[in-house]
Amino acid sequence: MLKKSRWVFSTSAVLLTLAAVSGCNTANSNVSGSGSGNTTTSGGSGNGSGTTITVATVNNPDMKIMEKLTPNFTKQTGIKVNFVTLPEDQLRNKVTQDVATKTGKFDVVTVSNYTTPIWAKDKWLSALTPMFNKMSSSAKQKYDLQDILQPIRKSLTAQGQLYALPFYGESSMLYYRKDLFKKAGITMPAHPTWNQIESYAKKLNNPSKNTAGILLRGEQGWGESLASLDTVINTFGGEWFNQKWQAQLTSPATSKAVDFYVNLLKQYGEPGATSSGFTELETDMANGKGAMWYDSTVAAGYLSDKSNSKYAKDIGFAPAPVETTKNGHNWLYTWALGVESASKHKQAAFKFITWATSKQYIKLVGQKEGWSVVPPGTRVSTYKNPNYTKAAPFAKLVLNAIQSATPNHPTKNPVPYKGVQFVGIPEFQSLGNKVSQNIANAISGKESVAAALKQSQKEANQMAKTNGYQK
Repeated sequence: MLKKSRWVFSTSAVLLTLAAVSGCNTANSNVSGSGSGNTTTSGGSGNGSGTTITVATVNNPDMKIMEKLTPNFTKQTGIKVNFVTLPEDQLRNKVTQDVATKTGKFDVVTVSNYTTPIWAKDKWLSALTPMFNKMSSSAKQKYDLQDILQPIRKSLTAQGQLYALPFYGESSMLYYRKDLFKKAGITMPAHPTWNQIESYAKKLNNPSKNTAGILLRGEQGWGESLASLDTVINTFGGEWFNQKWQAQLTSPATSKAVDFYVNLLKQYGEPGATSSGFTELETDMANGKGAMWYDSTVAAGYLSDKSNSKYAKDIGFAPAPVETTKNGHNWLYTWALGVESASKHKQAAFKFITWATSKQYIKLVGQKEGWSVVPPGTRVSTYKNPNYTKAAPFAKLVLNAIQSATPNHPTKNPVPYKGVQFVGIPEFQSLGNKVSQNIANAISGKESVAAALKQSQKEANQMAKTNGYQK
């Protein structure tokens, strides 16, 4: 009960602040497409129950494909699907509000390996293991739960029960323009360091051609700029807290990492960086506005698709850069589909998430949209499929990144938490948003990195004391 009350307390202020924004976006929805705040309904009659379920998801390319192909599910089952699609931060807060109050507005929610174990403990998500146990032997065999990559499956398991199914899994990697590197006489190392990346960014930065030396997230949000920055902190030898839950955000290693990231972005990054999150930077890289981009592996398919990317043939791939330690230098994350405990249509919701995360769905995406854009990072069979490996030159690198991530040992020094690009406690959502705002102020020049970290240190220690982590 204590953890539950702490989670509600830590997010309530954020929810109240964003509720009006999220509500306005949803209120202005239309049925013609999928974008910020759009609501869309799948068509088709089918011979099913006629049940309608509502899915809350993020407005990225993979989810848009899911929405586009959902009429196939409706045709098979008769279950209609309403989609509410939102930008990442709005999605996180709107879904948190719904599950915490047990309103049941959504039947299927898009969750992560950060939220899943916490929400499972608070009984905000329905356990899926009992639902799988009720499936017929043939249905179980067809879905093949053991085919899901073990690190991803484990990250969505709590108290021995599975609580969400991965729609896609990801780590982090470096994208770069092979043509620009060749022209500049640079060869990307097999395992680059951050200092090397800085030197390349300096050489390749070309504002006159509207090409930044490197693209990095600068947008406020624990799941936006902090995702990238935290891996830099980790590999520079820093951490959020020591074993006594004392904040370490002003330690020499953490300070050096944040200084490096902010200065790299200010000197050689994209203009207006505090408005740049994953979606914006994916578009920028596809349009040639960056010589390099450090971000999620999930963008590899999009950037390799000629219909999306002007420079598809010129995109190169490299592992996440390392500095002093490999621990936590690349993240582990998944966008997954869970069933709200307050849903009135649990069985229909379960049918949908098993369809959207199945081998058959991956095959459908490959046939309809192209094999390079199938949901990555979830199934062993995907990486054994010659159609995929032929279309995805990045496949082996992505698989290795996911399997080598160290969420249980994310830092050089021992720490009391799990998670590479997040601290796996309920309060991190609120704390991370505050800290990311401080970092955004440093990126925009409103304050120094030292001042931003001093304020962040104060907020982190206050959180740890208030919630009983510091004894």
